[in-house]
Amino acid sequence: MKISVGLVQESPVFFDVRGTMDKLGGLVRAYAAKGCQLLVFPESFIPGYPRGFSFGTTIGSRSEAGRDLYAIYHQNSIQIDGKEMAELEDLAHAEGVYLVIGATEKMPDNGSLYCSMFYISPTQGLLGVHRKIKPTGSERIVWAAAGGESLVTFQTAIGRIGGLICWENYMPLARMAMYQRGLELYIAPTADDRDGWLATMQHIALEGKCFVMGCNQYFTKSMYPEKYRKLVQSDEEVMCRGGSVIVNPMGQIIAGPLYDQVGCLIVDLDLQEIVRSKFDFDPLGHYSRNDIFNFEVNNQPEMKTEDGLEDRNN
Repeated sequence: MKISVGLVQESPVFFDVRGTMDKLGGLVRAYAAKGCQLLVFPESFIPGYPRGFSFGTTIGSRSEAGRDLYAIYHQNSIQIDGKEMAELEDLAHAEGVYLVIGATEKMPDNGSLYCSMFYISPTQGLLGVHRKIKPTGSERIVWAAAGGESLVTFQTAIGRIGGLICWENYMPLARMAMYQRGLELYIAPTADDRDGWLATMQHIALEGKCFVMGCNQYFTKSMYPEKYRKLVQSDEEVMCRGGSVIVNPMGQIIAGPLYDQVGCLIVDLDLQEIVRSKFDFDPLGHYSRNDIFNFEVNNQPEMKTEDGLEDRNN
């Protein structure tokens, strides 16, 4: 089976959920018109990855200005049962495209935020959400940590999909939780623009025998609203240079990396390449050694299927 995928390397309208939703809608319509069946957006695209902000924190204290900024960030985040999610579902349905959207998510019953990845089907709407199980470094200031129930995977009409966000991909057991579901499309939204990130994407493709899609943002300090720029703890103009990339199951880069510009990597993927690659190495087959190793993930859900689809992994 062949499918067309697109990785959207763009900047949001920072800390402005309405502006970002409008921009996202235009991007989806444009790239769906080019034939994309799956579109992936970067980590916390809604309402923006808050690179460079301290939120007024030092160990042992928080400032009032930092609390105010958190409140603005919270206000412009989205929730699973909110109007923005309904809008994203309608957009996927209208354009006939699967969407994987990085967003900061707020809970309806508490004040915590999560760095989340929403999986949206053009026929079934929201399939589910992955919430980051370990925010990195000072991300812990604004994002809470989720549990095993967040390690979701889905059998869809375009293949078995799932993934991890940014440095979760450095957690070997989290990766194995994805591999054990037999993923074909491994999605890795990120804010990491280092050269070494490319090696991580290639390693995961080789290790998991799957297509890996690392999607990042490109943005500069001048893209932040003027009233927030003075709060940025960086003298650099380019805040994130991008680096979106698509890697095949043999670890070969087939699109990207895209640096220092916005754009969309569009590639046709042949899922039969996954079968061919497993002649060499299969993490669930002849390299699994279940007679030696046992692996169990607390509370990880079984792979969810779209209505009418058989889970080919069972």
